Amino acid sequence: MPQQQAAQETVAPAALPLRADAFTVPYRDPIWDGPTDPVLVADHSSGEWVLFYTQRRATAPGLTGVEWVHGTGIGVARSSDGGATWRYQGTVEGLIPPGTELPATLWAPDVVRIGNRWIMYLTVLGGRRTDWTGRAEIVQFASVDLRSWEYLGGIGLDSPRVIDAAVARCGDGRYRLWYKDEARGSTTHSAVTDTPDDPASWSLEGVAMPGRPHEGPKVFALGGSYWMIVDEWRGQAVYRSAGGNGNWARQDHLGGLLLTAPESWDGRPVVGRHADVVPLRDGETSDAGADRALLVYFTHPCWGGEDIGTMAPGPRTRLSHVRAAVLEVRDGVLVCTEH
Repeated sequence: MPQQQAAQETVAPAALPLRADAFTVPYRDPIWDGPTDPVLVADHSSGEWVLFYTQRRATAPGLTGVEWVHGTGIGVARSSDGGATWRYQGTVEGLIPPGTELPATLWAPDVVRIGNRWIMYLTVLGGRRTDWTGRAEIVQFASVDLRSWEYLGGIGLDSPRVIDAAVARCGDGRYRLWYKDEARGSTTHSAVTDTPDDPASWSLEGVAMPGRPHEGPKVFALGGSYWMIVDEWRGQAVYRSAGGNGNWARQDHLGGLLLTAPESWDGRPVVGRHADVVPLRDGETSDAGADRALLVYFTHPCWGGEDIGTMAPGPRTRLSHVRAAVLEVRDGVLVCTEH
């Protein structure tokens, strides 16, 4: 087994155990019915689990183009029973960087415990657009209570269009940021630092996952290896690395894909989209030594999930909800057990 640091540092020891059957009843956003890009963390002060997500405006009337995925806030819900049920808590305040064109668009947070603070890595765009234009950057915030957030600054990634941050500590002890660079083929790139709470400290590494366009990278340690999943819009593609700092190899099992059809609509498969992974710890087992994890993802239950440009207009196809499945490593293969 390679020497590892915990790839996901969001699980605090005081939190109630996360249930393997969390999200058996899918989570729906009570305002716009469009929760996407979920990230799940444990609040060590309250013992609750906290769900952050992009609050797409699926049911808002009179919107054109892709305006419904712009002007979005970050929704938050809490669970005091290990993820079985969720209480909507509104949207997170204080996440608009100074000088951002209003109304701001906020996408795809990642939240990582570093030292005695939580660091949020967030995609920010200015304005509410009807198409996929505009500058997108990744910025950082800090919090001691998962409620109030302090702006730390933007990360210089030498691209006008970067989204979907994912941060983890790798086997070499360094932190890496993986993200989708839409100006460079919509593939995953990475940056590295020893001080992940400092936005100015990140150094570019280049392409981490080339090839077929994708989004929503997530890196985690499980069963003695590091894994990366990415959303290929036909399921989650699976890659493996000894230390998480490079040399990623695609898994052969089932074409290297998970969540290709957790639901169906009108006779077509509905794929699992942009996901988070949280280790399911047994007793005192560390995250890096865990052998099971909860895969938290979203789907569009009334739409197959092809390219968003093919989506029929109207709120029904825009609806989304958050679900979960259990991941485990069997004989060196990452497998998924859906609820």
